[in-house]
Amino acid sequence: MLVDSFKHKGLRRRLVEELAAMGIHDAAVLAAINAVPRHHFLSSAFLEYAYENKAFQIGAGQTISHPYTVAFQSQLLGLEKGMKVLEIGTGSGFQTSVLCEMGAKVFSIERHKQLHDGAKQLLRQMGYKATLSYGDGYKGMPGYAPFDRVLITCAVPVIPEELLMQLKPGGKLIMPFGDGEVQQMMVVEEKEDGSFESSFHGHFSFVPMLEKRTSIAK
Repeated sequence: MLVDSFKHKGLRRRLVEELAAMGIHDAAVLAAINAVPRHHFLSSAFLEYAYENKAFQIGAGQTISHPYTVAFQSQLLGLEKGMKVLEIGTGSGFQTSVLCEMGAKVFSIERHKQLHDGAKQLLRQMGYKATLSYGDGYKGMPGYAPFDRVLITCAVPVIPEELLMQLKPGGKLIMPFGDGEVQQMMVVEEKEDGSFESSFHGHFSFVPMLEKRTSIAK
């Protein structure tokens, strides 16, 4: 049974205040962070720390990102309700839930079967409706393309061309770019004429995106 106590809600409000003080100004992002019980996505061993601005291990060598990182990437998306978002790296499902709370139609792909299965079950329990796939993030989900936004939640050393091709004209791809321990947050925007424009927005540290492999069906 999933429990969201008054204590948890109070800790979330405090986290939202902290994120606002750190420069997160998108009201929809802050409201979504305030609405999603982050402690549901963590091991019970971390419950006391669920609303601190920290990353935690979630299994399979992966992590749930700092709340600030989730909020920052979500803010860069510039979402409007009803937009189709392709998320590369479902992980625990926390970012997926935030996007759902913001009114996006979310399509998310995960390379680790353990994480895919866990997120699918948890999101169903929490009432979030997202299309989740187990497969190769580099290939994306072409059967559901085009997307208004593509969000990569792991470090990528090159811009994945297959994901760019799944963007709508005027769409954006947000990704941690680089192959070192620290990456630059890159936004790639497709212009109406088909050209691309990129910009960088600070430094972050993500686990690396795994090498390409044969895609596996949902």
